[in-house]
Amino acid sequence: MTRQLILSLLACMAVSANAESPAPKVMLDSGIIVGESADGVHYFRGVPYAKPPVGELRWQAPQPIKWQGERDATEFAAPCAQPTNPDGKTRNGGGVWGNTSEDCLYLNVVAPPSAKSAPVMVWLHGGASFLGAGSLGSYNAPAFAQDGVIMVTVNYRLGPAGYFAHPSLVKSVSGSDSVGNYALQDAVASLEWVKRNIKQFGGDPDNVTVFGQSAGGFMVVNLLGIPSAKGLFAKAGIQSGAALRDGLSLDDAQQRASEWATKMGLDGANASLAQLRSIPAAKFSQNRDTARSLGSPIDGKFKTQSTLNAFKTGSANYVPLIIGSNNGEGGFNGARAVATEMSKKAPVFLYNFAYVPEWRKESQPMGAPHSAEIVYVFDSWDTTTLNIEGGVEAIDRTVAKRVHSCWVAFAKASPTATSLNCADGFSWPAFSEKSDDAARFEAAPSLVKASTIPNGPPRGAPRGSMAPN
Repeated sequence: MTRQLILSLLACMAVSANAESPAPKVMLDSGIIVGESADGVHYFRGVPYAKPPVGELRWQAPQPIKWQGERDATEFAAPCAQPTNPDGKTRNGGGVWGNTSEDCLYLNVVAPPSAKSAPVMVWLHGGASFLGAGSLGSYNAPAFAQDGVIMVTVNYRLGPAGYFAHPSLVKSVSGSDSVGNYALQDAVASLEWVKRNIKQFGGDPDNVTVFGQSAGGFMVVNLLGIPSAKGLFAKAGIQSGAALRDGLSLDDAQQRASEWATKMGLDGANASLAQLRSIPAAKFSQNRDTARSLGSPIDGKFKTQSTLNAFKTGSANYVPLIIGSNNGEGGFNGARAVATEMSKKAPVFLYNFAYVPEWRKESQPMGAPHSAEIVYVFDSWDTTTLNIEGGVEAIDRTVAKRVHSCWVAFAKASPTATSLNCADGFSWPAFSEKSDDAARFEAAPSLVKASTIPNGPPRGAPRGSMAPN
């Protein structure tokens, strides 16, 4: 073989090795999507799981969607309508900037390329129920998929679009139609989408973990008490969103919606449904006084009772649970209360996140503030949209890998597992009232007694500088 021929063959081999792999395609029950491959995983972005909830579909349950041909799934969809900063460049309190839209019922999937019966995690973002998006960089890192877990991040309706029970709307529904909890119905619809379609990505529809942070965590609390959510998830996670409360009555929800209608320039409780649906989303979503959530009512159909009552009656959706809060915020007592109830019938893994990087200790003097754990759970220092005031250090990445490994272990664990085996030999036993065990995540994780963990920093202490990711 001549030297020239050898060189030609080597050149061909190099071209072949560097050639882009074919774009991944998935056939869903609604149509074909075409994503992209990068970082050793497959990304599918902006995948619709319901029709746009606009016009006559505003304040209705999410409706099925179908399309013809192949649909591009390489770009994120716009976040749901919410107040954003006028400059269009800086993040609001939920981490969002730029354009938002009422047409926002989309999700994103990050999957291993050769997954077979892989565990699935479905993420509900935080943002006080009127801010945030599933497309933020902190939630869409490749780490979960690189570790064999399919990640699904979800947009759901925000503010009055997500929770609204005006008298005109209440009068318009009949039969089994429900009213008021459209964001929670979006969450259920996304879980139904996963149940129907996740096998096409190599996922296991019987091993789905729904988890969320802050408002997303409280949505998970609600899902534990909603009958139609039963069977859609095998495990759950609540990060800084645990609370057991009496439910909002439908009468109180109607009063709130009537007051909101007055702020919109309409005749309060007498406003017609046509008038309400004709209000441009930008009119109420860009004003913080009218953009906030109006609360999740017990309507007797979709939401039949509070989760607090579901625990009292034993009718809750009992599944393995990972739950906790950060030491620089309040809320650990609420997490422990939910953990106590759930642990009566299912394994629960209780935690307190207390790690603050050296370069953040001046701005976070009371410990890890609200949302601080997210970049560690997702191991997403390289993709986060969070402002990084200093250089991320090697120890910060090590802590992220350790914390992340525990969530991966939870996703992969048997439903009957009573301990999780995390990275670097850390074994995390399940919590019970008797054992009182909780994981404390600092530079190195350790086991502590939950009764020794304060609810949060002293009242009035500085909250820290980290905004939601």
